[in-house]
Amino acid sequence: MAMPQNSTGENGFCFAQTLDFPRPSPHPGDAGRTFDALDGREACGTPLSNGTASSGAPSPSDSCAEPLCSATPRGDDTQFGEGIKYVSAEGEELACGWGGFTPGCLQLFNTSKGVLFFLCVASFLQGMTVNGFINTVITSIERRFDLRSYQSGLIASSYDIAACVCLTFVSYFGGNGHKPRWLGWGVLVMGLGSLLFALPHFTTGRYEARSGTEVGVCGGNQSLPCAQAASSLSSYRFIFMLGQFLHGMGATPLYTLGVTYLDENVKTNYSPVYIAVFYTAAILGPAAGYLVGGMFLNIYTEIGREIDITPENTLWVGAWWIGFLGAGAAALLISIPILGYPQRLPGSQRYIVMRVSEAHQLKDGSHKKASDPDFGKTVKDLPRSVLLLLKNPTFIFLCLAGATEATLIAGMSTFGPKFLESQFSLSASEAATFFGYLVVPAGGGGTFLGGFLVNKFKLRCSGIIKLCLFCTVFSLLAIFVFFIHCPNMPMAGVTQMYEGSALPGGHLNLTAACNADCGCLQETYSPVCGSDDIMYYSPCHAGCKKVSETLRNGKKVYHECSCVEKTLLPGPGEAEAGKCTSSCAKRPLLLFFMFVVILFTFLSSIPALTATLRCVSDRQRSFALGIQWIVVRTLGGIPGPIAFGSMIDQSCLLWQDQCGEQGSCYVYQNSAMSRYTLIAGLVYKVLGTTFFIIACLLYKPPAPESAPGSSDASENGNGDLQEHKPSLPAEEDI
Repeated sequence: MAMPQNSTGENGFCFAQTLDFPRPSPHPGDAGRTFDALDGREACGTPLSNGTASSGAPSPSDSCAEPLCSATPRGDDTQFGEGIKYVSAEGEELACGWGGFTPGCLQLFNTSKGVLFFLCVASFLQGMTVNGFINTVITSIERRFDLRSYQSGLIASSYDIAACVCLTFVSYFGGNGHKPRWLGWGVLVMGLGSLLFALPHFTTGRYEARSGTEVGVCGGNQSLPCAQAASSLSSYRFIFMLGQFLHGMGATPLYTLGVTYLDENVKTNYSPVYIAVFYTAAILGPAAGYLVGGMFLNIYTEIGREIDITPENTLWVGAWWIGFLGAGAAALLISIPILGYPQRLPGSQRYIVMRVSEAHQLKDGSHKKASDPDFGKTVKDLPRSVLLLLKNPTFIFLCLAGATEATLIAGMSTFGPKFLESQFSLSASEAATFFGYLVVPAGGGGTFLGGFLVNKFKLRCSGIIKLCLFCTVFSLLAIFVFFIHCPNMPMAGVTQMYEGSALPGGHLNLTAACNADCGCLQETYSPVCGSDDIMYYSPCHAGCKKVSETLRNGKKVYHECSCVEKTLLPGPGEAEAGKCTSSCAKRPLLLFFMFVVILFTFLSSIPALTATLRCVSDRQRSFALGIQWIVVRTLGGIPGPIAFGSMIDQSCLLWQDQCGEQGSCYVYQNSAMSRYTLIAGLVYKVLGTTFFIIACLLYKPPAPESAPGSSDASENGNGDLQEHKPSLPAEEDI
């Protein structure tokens, strides 16, 4: 069988640099392994009848091989550590270390698996911080700093705004530069952003939650000076936006240069699995953020201070800032080993030689320009590089499909916990924990399974796009679950009148005959659940006159509540602090189909990314990912949280009132929230399905004569000639 050769010049044998591979010192008597002849084809301008690869003891970079074609004499071997030699091509440093400090023990990590480990830790921290902690604490930050949903949506979108600003620069110059250095500095900037995000906790005064006792029961002191109530804390949103901006700057190299660095340093058919593991870590990060962040929210934000309210109280603000301090410090530490990796791993050049091009073929043949070794190294090539991508319809529609999926992911990940909190009448920490339990198996499992399926069935580019289409259609069907919703817990004066009838025109009416003499203020929201299973705005609005000294199930109990009907005996009832517990029978069904939507949405993520890498020329891969991320964030990631936040604001029933100033939303209408979520889901899923169909129809693979390898390789996607080349050492296996 013929060795891979590309008549168009892509992935061929003609290189400006020497194709030297690391190898240990040869031992006498070792038999050479012979590859099949090149059928008389020209490689580097010289006919090669035989290429040999001598075997020897395995090095950290897998096995070693003689040059397949050589234009310059072999350079001197550079020795790192006892018995380990690395061959440098064009004097390139291939050792792991920092400057001249390259100890032999570090070379154990100078492999694709070592890079994968540290990049997984970095992506885990990024996901845990940006998509986990921030989405978990969004309700607490709204409450603590008097923010509205669209303002918190703007905070979430600042991450994507920063990424859009930096992506072109980073992906273009970083793609042709020293990728690990770009990655390391990016992770360091990301850590600084996390520390900055936690800063407002230390620069603001103490959070004074007005508990039930301080608010007072019916007839108590209800005075609340407006100067104290109406604060200017909402201006701290600019600090949060700046922290998110640094998060976006730091993460920009991670999902462009990090992906291509992995793809360049492993075998072609292993690449989807490596990338899937990398992205699975990025998905498990948010899941851990939801779970750990939910635990931190059970700790009062002013640590060490005694407080007589519980996490179930809507005035409770948890320790939202702890996670950002820990994640920031961890990111600073993990950036150090990433900065020590070489520009490419030892032994990676042979994977470039073996790679089969699946780039979309343009009618005018202009895609061949990207095969020039000098293409993309200067700014003058930037417009031409952008033009080549814009002329690739498969790439464009994959970008648009990714943008529609990103809109849903960004919107649901930001406001998913709030959706569960409202539907099931949960506290913020309980909702975050619930959402974490959904994301761990569905998001993480779907991401890894997507890469596994591409590798298992050896899918080519067109087959990968069809897999994405199947996943999108299936999740489109599952999204109809949002037709159902859990009813709002009845709340006197908000969802119904005190006598139990519906409110005329949906207007608030918190005053009734039973609490008219109590002098209650609307500024003091502290809901209680009456013994009649109806929620009340506060103990005062329930007409409660006494509070028990002892707690029941960790909650305060109020007595002699004139607005609460006693269920068994006549007379005033009692109420417990906190929301009433929802007994919605539709909860299991709603959670199951949310799981299915998340699973199949993430199942298509790695196949779509792999298709993007394969439908463009090799030298444009980093830049293509950068352009794709710009499209995805501009059309999806940025407007997603803002649009979802604005829609959710439309379903608000009860706004915070601070002496005439509107604050955050206290109570949402569940039916309206489900309806808006369904509309958004249907629109974006239908668009995504359409874009994947168009991408599949317009994809034009290379002709058999321009795609190296035999028909076998073309059919099964095994472009590295796995069946016909000698077995490689076990270190190459996953």
